This record gives sequence, C-alpha cells and structure tokens, in this order.
Amino acid sequence: MKLLLDTCTFLWIAWDRPELSGRARALFADPANQVFLSAVSCWEMALKHGLGKLPLPDQPERLVPRLRDLHGIEPLALDEEAALMLHRLPALHRDPFDRMLVCQAIAAGLSILSPDPQLSAYPVRTEW
Repeated sequence: MKLLLDTCTFLWIAWDRPELSGRARALFADPANQVFLSAVSCWEMALKHGLGKLPLPDQPERLVPRLRDLHGIEPLALDEEAALMLHRLPALHRDPFDRMLVCQAIAAGLSILSPDPQLSAYPVRTEW
C-alpha cells in the first residue's frame, strides 16, 4: 500500500505520540507499505512554526528532512496535476493543506493515513 501521511500523523510518528492509533502504527511499520510526506505538509509545518503555532526543537528546514530520513519516509513533491485538481473538489473541508493532500492522494493513487474523519467525505481512501 502507498500511504500519504497527514501532517499530524508525521509528527506523531516522529515523536512516538500516543495519539497515533494502533492500526496507523502497524501500517506505518509494515515494510510492504511505501510511506510519503508531502511538500504540502512541509509547507504547513514551516508556516505554522513561523507563526508560533507549531513549536519545534529545530528549524523546519533541518528537522523535517532529518525526521523523514530517520523514519524511512519518502518525499512527495506537489505537481501540476494534483494542484490543478483542487478546483474539482467540493469545499467539504476548510483546511487548504488537507484539501491539497486529498488532491495528491487522488492523483498518485495513495491512501491518506489520517485521524481526520472529514477526509473520508472525499473520493480518497483513508486509513487510521
């Protein structure tokens, strides 16, 4: 299975947080699964850190790639196809970062690993 991590899921994995469900842990740990972190999540973390809403122990440009590499998570760039898909999504979710993750998941055939129940309203597979 190809999994796209929601931003919170990435952070919970990185710091082994109890908020991470047992199923999410198992899916992440399964070596048969390919796991991705989107540039959209990197943008979200950098923005929120800069606004003081996401305290991090180091600057995002150093921390995120280090954590991603440490946990064997692959980067996923935001491409034109996924970006242009946004206008076709109904505005069911107000978070623009989550909506772009949905677009990327649809375009690349990924399942989103997220605790957010609103994402399941979109035509994308979600796991938690």
